[in-house]
Amino acid sequence: MEWLTHSQTGFRQAARYLLGMRLAIITTQLVAIAVAESVITLAHRAEALLVCLLYGVLATLGWLWFNRKPPESSVPVSLTLATDLILIGLWLFYTGGYTNPLVSVLLLPIAVAIILVPTRQSIALTLTGIAVYTALVIWHTPVVHDHHGGDLAQLHLVGMWVTFALTAGILLLVVGTLAHRLRHQQSQLSRFRENRLRDEQVIALGLSAAAVAHRLGTPLNTMTLLLDEIRSHSGQGNPELEEDLDMMGQQVMLCSSHLQQLTKTAVEARTAQLETLPVREWLARLRESATLLWPSGPIQWAKDHPDARIAVDATLDQAILNLLANALTASPQWVAVSSRQTDSGRIEIVVEDHGEGLEAALAGAPGEDIVDSRNGLGVGLFLSNATIQRLGGNLKARTGNTGTTMVIDLPQAVTSTGGEPEYV
Repeated sequence: MEWLTHSQTGFRQAARYLLGMRLAIITTQLVAIAVAESVITLAHRAEALLVCLLYGVLATLGWLWFNRKPPESSVPVSLTLATDLILIGLWLFYTGGYTNPLVSVLLLPIAVAIILVPTRQSIALTLTGIAVYTALVIWHTPVVHDHHGGDLAQLHLVGMWVTFALTAGILLLVVGTLAHRLRHQQSQLSRFRENRLRDEQVIALGLSAAAVAHRLGTPLNTMTLLLDEIRSHSGQGNPELEEDLDMMGQQVMLCSSHLQQLTKTAVEARTAQLETLPVREWLARLRESATLLWPSGPIQWAKDHPDARIAVDATLDQAILNLLANALTASPQWVAVSSRQTDSGRIEIVVEDHGEGLEAALAGAPGEDIVDSRNGLGVGLFLSNATIQRLGGNLKARTGNTGTTMVIDLPQAVTSTGGEPEYV
């Protein structure tokens, strides 16, 4: 397996654009020779054709080199572009020098160099191009042996139009495409930086949660022992106190179970354990968890679900439960959960409520930042969004007069030959 650096990959991608530019220049040179020969007799036709042939061979060899063994630095690339300037200048030398209207073709290798190589090498290639042009002004061969002023003037005007069209087309094809690729790479880098900042926030919250969970273990055990002690001494014969002690015991057990779930979730996240389940089965599991957390919660679960599979883990379950908790807080009377499959094959989980909405939290993209919360720590929506994005999905929100709708867009999953879930 061949491993390439970022620069080598970029040079390999640029190889076909360089080949296209060089072949276009060679084709234009051959057409110019053919057109000129139909009007006048060139004095150095054989030499000009020989230069075209040499240029074509070198262009093909350069393309093969960049594809099979891309250079590790930009110096070889700059040398090939300097060779382009020299060969173009040599062809112009045999076809009239600076009087040839195709002399502007010298700008094409310089334009490509500005994109592909560092600034210092671009400056050097620009100076090389100026030097070649200056040399053509000082030394050049006549186009014809005999004087054909009218024919040469007409050829020059036609050649100026051809030069402009060729330069514009190649700049659009080569420089425009390379610039688009660079903008795409910059956009990917920006998204990578944003994801890294988000992951750093999640890691910081996870470390804080782990530290708190570790510290809460001892107080919970102490409270359990104290409850047993109070029940044995004061609870007998007092039904109301026994009921309160039972309630406190249940709450302590609930806290302990949450800490155990936190530990389990951390282990699964560390080992990246994903399971592929049908949407119907996964939502049934979520319904059981929600019923345990909110026995009297007015959550309406839809019965019809897409016949598709999805890759999930414990963190995604907790993310959906966080959204349900927010919905129940905003709308204690009614919350609905449904699912659907989009035309593109993705799965959407829809959580609706009749609350007032979270305009401040949902401004822009929901869950991109930690928000203030009157009833919680303000990190639930942020963590839910981070978890959903980690699994290839995204979180969308819509607020209106009737309440808030949260849409969890997730990719469909299939099982690969190795048994690992793959996103569709």
